[in-house]
Amino acid sequence: MRPPLPEGPYLVVGLARSGIAAARMLARHGQVIGADSGSPDVPGDLEAHLGVDGLELLERAACIVKSPGVPNEAPVIVAARERGLPVLGELELAWRLLPNRFVAVTGTNGKTTTTELLGAIWREADLPVAVAGNVGRPLASLVGEVHPGATIVCEVSSFQAEDSEEVAIVPRGVEVPGAARRIEFGELPLPPDEIRLRGAHNLENAMGASAAAIASGVPEEAVAAALRTFPGVPHRLEEVGSVNGVLYVNDSKATNVSSAVRGIEAFDGGVHVILGGSLKGGGFEGLREAVASRCVAAYLIGEAAERLEADLGGAVPLHRSGDLQTAVSAATEGAKPGEVVLLSPACASFDQFRDYEERGEAFRRLVSRG
Repeated sequence: MRPPLPEGPYLVVGLARSGIAAARMLARHGQVIGADSGSPDVPGDLEAHLGVDGLELLERAACIVKSPGVPNEAPVIVAARERGLPVLGELELAWRLLPNRFVAVTGTNGKTTTTELLGAIWREADLPVAVAGNVGRPLASLVGEVHPGATIVCEVSSFQAEDSEEVAIVPRGVEVPGAARRIEFGELPLPPDEIRLRGAHNLENAMGASAAAIASGVPEEAVAAALRTFPGVPHRLEEVGSVNGVLYVNDSKATNVSSAVRGIEAFDGGVHVILGGSLKGGGFEGLREAVASRCVAAYLIGEAAERLEADLGGAVPLHRSGDLQTAVSAATEGAKPGEVVLLSPACASFDQFRDYEERGEAFRRLVSRG
C-alpha cells in the first residue's frame, strides 16, 4: 500500500517541466501555488509567483513540492522543514497516485540507456509499458493517463530515490542499505557479442536491465531479442555517420570524466576524441590512461581546454581547437579509414551550448555536412 497524498494547499517550488507537471497533477486534489526565482513560461491557469524564493508563500501552504533543480539548502525548503511541513518531490507524489508496477533506474552513469532499454524489452515482449522520469516525460504527466496494468519504467536521479520497498538490482559485490529483495546480476540471456550496444559499460547496463526484466516476469527470449536490436539513446555513443571509412560517434551526454572514459574505452583504438566544454571543478587526470591507450589525438574546446591541456600533456598530440566546428574539421582531416571521431567531452556544455543535447545536435549537423 502506498502512502496517501498529503493534504493541500500545495506550494510548488521550481516551475520547470517537472514542477509544471506536478502542479497540473495536484490541481485535482487541492489549491496549488507556484513559485520560481526565475521567469519561466507558465500556464495561465496556475497561480505563479515569479522572481521570488517562495518564503513569503509558506504561510499559505500545507505541503511543499520541491522540483529537482531546487537544492535542499534553498531558504524556502529549510524553512518549510523547520516548520514541520512535508517536503516531497514530484516523483514521490506521482508514485503515490499511480497504481502501476514500477521499475526505477538510478546511478551515476547509464541511467538513460538502461531505462530506455527496459522499455524496449517490455515492448519486445508485447507488454504494456510507459517510460518516464529524467528521460524526458515527467512521471506526474502519467497520472490519470496511463493504463493501470502497464509497467512504468522510470529514470530516477539519486536525490529522488530515497526509498526502495520491493526490488534492488545491483552488481555482484555491491552493498546497498535497506531491506529490499536483492537480485545480483552478472549474466545475460544471450552471448555478449550479439548485443548491439557498444562498450563494456553497456554490457553492464544490459546485465542490469536483463536482471530487472526477468525478475519482473518478462520472458528471457524477449529480453534477448531486445538486446540484439536496441541501438542505444541519442547523444550516448550514438553512431551518427561514416564518411570515407571514418566512424563519427556522438557521446555528448558524457559530461563527466568517468562517463567520457567509458565512451573512449568502448573502442579498441584509433580514436580522435573531442574534449572540453564548461568547467565544473576538478581535473581531468582520470582521462589520461584511456586517452593514452585508445586515442590517436585529442581536440580541446571550450573554457576547459587549458586545464585539459595541462592534465593530458604528453598522453597524445593535443590540438587547441576552441570550438566544436573547428575540432570536427581538424579531427576529420587527421582521421584515417577505420578510425573514429568521437565527441565525448567530459564536461558540461554551458559555455557554448544550451545543454548537451544542443551540443550533440550541432555535432550531428557538422558530420552530415561532411
